[in-house]
Amino acid sequence: MKKNILITGANGEIGHELITSLAKWSDFNIVASDIQDLDPILLPYCTKFIKGNILNPEIIEQLKQYQYQTIYHLASILSTKAESNPELAHQVNVGGTLNLLKLADEQSQYRQERVKFIYPSSIAVYGLPNREVKQKAGKVRESEWLYPITMYGCNKLYCEHLGTYFSMHYRQMLVDSSLVRLDFRSIRFPGLISAKTIPSGGTTDYGPEMLHAAAQDKTYTCFVSPDTRLPFMVMPDAVRALLMLENADLENLSLKVYNVTSFNPSAEEIHEIVKSAFPKAAINYDPHPIRQKIVDSWPVDIDDSAATKDWGWCPQYDQKRAFDDYLIPTIRAFYSLGR
Repeated sequence: MKKNILITGANGEIGHELITSLAKWSDFNIVASDIQDLDPILLPYCTKFIKGNILNPEIIEQLKQYQYQTIYHLASILSTKAESNPELAHQVNVGGTLNLLKLADEQSQYRQERVKFIYPSSIAVYGLPNREVKQKAGKVRESEWLYPITMYGCNKLYCEHLGTYFSMHYRQMLVDSSLVRLDFRSIRFPGLISAKTIPSGGTTDYGPEMLHAAAQDKTYTCFVSPDTRLPFMVMPDAVRALLMLENADLENLSLKVYNVTSFNPSAEEIHEIVKSAFPKAAINYDPHPIRQKIVDSWPVDIDDSAATKDWGWCPQYDQKRAFDDYLIPTIRAFYSLGR
């Protein structure tokens, strides 16, 4: 019997790559959900698509029609939009997550089997006070500098704690030997770069925005300074990390939340790579004070040694391979097809 997997926020960058990756195996039924119509490219891979807002009780009831082995909860309002409307961001990012955690808990109790809840978090949970401290801090571990300065970061950090609570302490006042809790697992991603989907409002999107603009012969104004440095990884590695963590044995996991990363170029280094691939690329800089302040609060690099030790994480794409073998040729092909 095929097992059901739920993917919320299916239309997003991670959702596209995750669905197409999971579709390579025939032993899963994919139930996809998004507030917008599902991208037609993804429809053949999904057994069911449920359109609607995960804050809507009627949508949650529709999702409950299926029993899930794993829930990938990707739906969220990203950092830039979250700062423009923090109340809405809190409602969606926290309220929506709470609804899905409750669904996973109910199904875990009903089946007496742990439902895996995979939650993508972000380097936005970190908050270093200034650039000087950021440079001195170097690679930041999972437990360090957790002082986010954005609503998105606050939402992500709280949901990490919320998932941990549901997987370890929820219903703790009940004396019930049959209690089975959900299995919450989270990855803190660095900036993610996809060659197949258009950036959609993330504060780390200046990297992919440079590439997509250059491929279309459009002028791009970067909203951070040239010396801004952050960790990044490409989407195939991000999805691979999610699948690796989902497949890891629970007894091998020492954390509920893991860092993963790959490379950490400056904005200027990305600019130079883009310029070498697209000589006509027109890229200039006009740092946005607020967005610059936000990225300056995020680590220059993150320590992912726990993921390496516990479940064998190792990126397949370093900086050179990411651009030379994946990003540049895929983006060229993407726009040559008229997308």
